[in-house]
Formats: sequence, C-alpha cells, structure tokens
Amino acid sequence: MPATTSPRALPRRFLRTSCRILPLAVMLAAPLSLVPLAPLPSGAGQAMAQTNRIVAVVNGDVVTANEIASRARLFALNSGMGPNNEVLARLTPQVTRLLIDERLRMQEVQRRRVLVTDGDVGEAVQDIEARNGLPPGGLAAQLRGSGVEPRSLYDQIRAQIGWSRLLRAMLGPQAEVGQSEVDEFIAAHKARTGEPEYLVSEIFIPVDEPGSEPEVRRFVDDVVGQLRRGVPFPAAATQFSQSQSALQGGDMGWSRADEFDPAVADVVQRMPPGAIANPIRVPGGFQIVTLRQKRETGREIATLVNLRQAFYPFTSVLDPQNPTQQQRDAVERARALEGRSCAAVEAAARAQGGDRPVDPGPLRLDTMQPVQLRNLIAGLPQGRASQPIITPDGVMIIAVCSKETRNLAEMTPDQARAQILRDRVELISRQMQRDLRRRATIEQRG
Repeated sequence: MPATTSPRALPRRFLRTSCRILPLAVMLAAPLSLVPLAPLPSGAGQAMAQTNRIVAVVNGDVVTANEIASRARLFALNSGMGPNNEVLARLTPQVTRLLIDERLRMQEVQRRRVLVTDGDVGEAVQDIEARNGLPPGGLAAQLRGSGVEPRSLYDQIRAQIGWSRLLRAMLGPQAEVGQSEVDEFIAAHKARTGEPEYLVSEIFIPVDEPGSEPEVRRFVDDVVGQLRRGVPFPAAATQFSQSQSALQGGDMGWSRADEFDPAVADVVQRMPPGAIANPIRVPGGFQIVTLRQKRETGREIATLVNLRQAFYPFTSVLDPQNPTQQQRDAVERARALEGRSCAAVEAAARAQGGDRPVDPGPLRLDTMQPVQLRNLIAGLPQGRASQPIITPDGVMIIAVCSKETRNLAEMTPDQARAQILRDRVELISRQMQRDLRRRATIEQRG
C-alpha cells in the first residue's frame, strides 16, 4: 500500500469508470479458461514459424518472438501508445530483457517450491474485470480483440505473485515488524516535522553489464519521451520498472530528500509538481521519477467529508428547453429526497441501482472538482440532502453525512509498518535479481 492515505479526488468516484485496461498494479486475473486459438488461415505457416522463433534461452527455457510481440502489444494497449510497428520495434529490446528476468524469477520461484495456483491468477483476473465493469471472460475477449494473447497477461501476473511470495518467504523473521521498530520509526518521523517531504513515483531500469548501458539509456530516454507525451506513469512503471514499487504503479509514498539516492534527491528538490525528470544514473541502473506533490513532514491539514449520493439517469441527453417526460419524472423523484437524511438517500440509491457508488468514501473537500460542486458540498448542512443537481445525463442528490478536519501527514502505525517492510523487500529483491543474473546461462539469438 502507498504510504499516503489522502482520499482520491471527487470525479474519479463520481464518474463511471470506462472499460479500459488498467495498470497491473490494479490488475491483479475468471478462473483462467483460455479459449482455443482459431485455425490458422492457409499460407500462415511461414508467419507462425517467424513468431515461434527462439529469441533467447534462459537456463534452458526459451523466450520466443511471439511472447515478446504479445507483451509489447500488452504494454502499448495498456499505456495508450497504440500497437503500431514503430512502437513495437522500440519496445522489443526492453521487453526481451524483461521476459528474460521474468523467466529467472519464475525459475527461482519454482526451485524454492513457492506455489502460485491458477486460482490465484484467476482471482486477479476477476478483480480486473470487476474494476473495469467487464463480465466474466470479458478481459480475455478484450485482449484478443486488441491482438494480445491473454496468456501474456496471465504469465506476468503469475510471475509477480510468485516473486512477491518468494521475497516474503526469504525475509523470514524480518517479515514481522516489531512494535518497538514501529514506535522508533514514528518518533523519527515526528522529529522531522516541518521538513520538506515529496510524493514521488519511480521507474527503475537496471544495468546489469557495462556493455548494455547504451542500449538501456536509449530505452529510458524513449520511456521519458512517451511519458511526457501522455503515457500514464503507473502503466509504464508496472510494465517496465524492476523496483518492487512497480506493484503500486511506481508509487514510492511520501519520502524525505535523504531517503533518495543523492542524485535523485538533487533533482526532486528542484522539480515542480507534475514534472517528469530525465533519466538519472543511480547505482545499479537508471531511475525515472515524477514529483506528484510536496508538503511539510507531519503537516497536511484537510477537511474530509463522507457522502451518500443517489443518481437517476436520463434515457436520452437532456435538452433543457424541451425535457422529456422521463427526465421530468427523474427530477421529481430526486426532488422528493431534498432535505432528507443520509439513510434515506442511501436507501433510495440502493433501490435505484446503477453503477455509481452510494458511498464514495472519505473525500478531501479542497481537491474536489469542479469548483461549483466543491462549493455546493461545503455549504450543505450535515445530515440533509441537497436539492436536485441536474447534469446532461441524469439528476443527482448528495447528502453530507460527516465532516472532519484531520492532519493527513501524521504517520500511523500501519503506515510505519508497511514502509519498513517495503524497504526490506526492495533491498532483497534487487539483491536476488542481481544474483540470478550473475549465475544464469543466457543465450540471446538474433
């Protein structure tokens, strides 16, 4: 879990999520039922031979051109880059490297008898489908429709689950963080109250051999270019970063300058929020960072509100000058809730159904958008529903159930425990990956 507990901005929870592929950090796949491939068309034998071409052999396990192409397509789809030939060609060298590392990790997972069942992967697929509003089997269908073999995603999920379990097992007793360690961590955090703190996301790309550095540098430069052109940072981090933060889309949580590599700290302290830095050479590889927020340690006062909402959709787009009877009826149903309690709004919303959350969770008042909605909610008395809020696609009623002013920068015991454990897992992950590469027999073919 990220170290920060700041609630998300209002629109993400008020608006319906579109059916899209999410970063693997939130993708983690119905029980796996792979649909047989369609028969090959006549004359496709030569193309199949090319896609089955062996590109690398990793301790006896092969990586094929087909696997590389499918994983590159998965990233291009996930990031919105578009799987055209130019993009896929740029991605191929780094995808090849990632699949080699994935083979090494899975070989170690299997050697140490760490079990990852089809059911484990199936639960992750179900979670993706639920988050995206897809029916059972809808994810596989969407991937195939985009030219991506579902197994490419399933293999990636399996490797991430297995590697995470292995790292926890390797920690042994260190996987349990004692209360005295938590207390010491919190005390140190309080002692730094008022110092600058940075919310940063990262992508770490290792350089295992000096001879590979120019190629890796070209790749990270290309990644930065794509990020600046709009590729979502969590998508790129999830697919390419070799740091354990990749499981959270690159999120490093709130950190002080002295917790970064000195070269990274120097850049982060001079960055404006929202910026993406050029690749930074650090021990072991390159780090790409983006600064999301700045604050003072221990100080982030915010007002949190808990809401209930009911939404009555229109069956056609609203023409304010000529509303339909259905639209008039929806407004009247909403008007009947005006001034009523949170419980009444919740009951009405559950009876109505729909895909908007009845309880969108605790939300920061100061980050709500648009401003008109923020001002409306700020002015509502607690426990009484608003007047109908008419939008082009329906009418909404909102009730503020509670307001609370809280210091969101206070370190909780759970956050301290999670941060300590993350640091330990990250250290052992990098050590193990280097050792696996050093001991491996890897043959790459042209």
